[in-house]
Amino acid sequence: MTEILVIGGGYTGVTAAIRVARRTRSTGARVTLVNASPRFTERLRLHQTAAGERLADHALTEVLAGSGVAFVLGRVAAIDPVQRQVRLDAGRTLGYDKLIYALGTMTDAGVPGVAEHAHVYDDHAAAVRLAQHLDTLAQGTVVVAGGGLTGVESAAELAEARPHLRVVLLTRGRPGSMMGQGARAYMDRVLERLGVEVRAGVHITKVLPDGVELDDGELIHSDATLWTTGTKGLPLAAESGLSVDERGRIVVDPVLRSVSHPDVYAVGDAAAVTQKFGVMHGTCQGGIPTGLGAADSLAATLRGRTPPPFRFGYVHQPVSLGRRDAVIQFTRPDDTPRRWYLTGRAAIAYKETVSSSPIITFKLLKRGLVPVWTFGLTAGPS
Repeated sequence: MTEILVIGGGYTGVTAAIRVARRTRSTGARVTLVNASPRFTERLRLHQTAAGERLADHALTEVLAGSGVAFVLGRVAAIDPVQRQVRLDAGRTLGYDKLIYALGTMTDAGVPGVAEHAHVYDDHAAAVRLAQHLDTLAQGTVVVAGGGLTGVESAAELAEARPHLRVVLLTRGRPGSMMGQGARAYMDRVLERLGVEVRAGVHITKVLPDGVELDDGELIHSDATLWTTGTKGLPLAAESGLSVDERGRIVVDPVLRSVSHPDVYAVGDAAAVTQKFGVMHGTCQGGIPTGLGAADSLAATLRGRTPPPFRFGYVHQPVSLGRRDAVIQFTRPDDTPRRWYLTGRAAIAYKETVSSSPIITFKLLKRGLVPVWTFGLTAGPS
């Protein structure tokens, strides 16, 4: 019996586990998913959790029910790709024939003070801690560091949900710089309407217990600092001897196998996946297709077939701006903006469809179907 072990129960790990269990059922393979938490975290909604919204709680046992995937609760402490074993922090050791690494990334806390004083979105519990801290503030200032889509969504969400707090968005470049001019202008107007103070062109050199310090020496007071400026791979991959890039992501070949250890597949944010336009950046939009691609690649290999290379192209940049507004920038496959974008109610509906799609995707995958929003990368019945 082939033992397939999937480590990480986020969007990509669950996708890969359900898909590979379905695709390898006839081969007698056994699929096990390991995750440090019993719940499935909707990372696309962590800014809502941080703002204090109560969201649905999805137990991984319920998400995986009927898929044929066994679930093990535990945090991965070490990987031995030579002996093909994974050790959990409780001391338990799991062997594997094939491993799918889907542990994602962690916040890049390279700036002094981030690890000690900033709130991050590394997991659901971290977002809850931020919400609980904000509950204690009758007034005050929240600094959101980072003008990418996560920073913009967080600033808008917090400003709308907690109007008694001052929200300051600090960014080196222009917020939403990857979007087209029209979409950016709309986003700017909404942030202004929500009362978000945007300061672009600034560089934070230190996070303090009660503020942040800029490179020109200016101190900005903060009662809570949210850090969204970048991520990196977990040290676990490099410590295990897997080949990684400069950001700690596992370097994979065209069929998503580790270039150093071909029995290991890497997916989602944890993988450095090269396409014609360059290396993919971490998003749910690209993560779920890599989970499908790795599962199909692995299944083909077990059947003695040569898997086709993974291919992917971006479609959109969906951005929620609180609960009452949004903007959707449509893109070329290399993620550069097209002329078209959606705003207002249509964008709200579109964004909510995107945010809800993973749970629906899991249900369809268990039935052997691939929904159209995975862009047909591995379309067709199992």
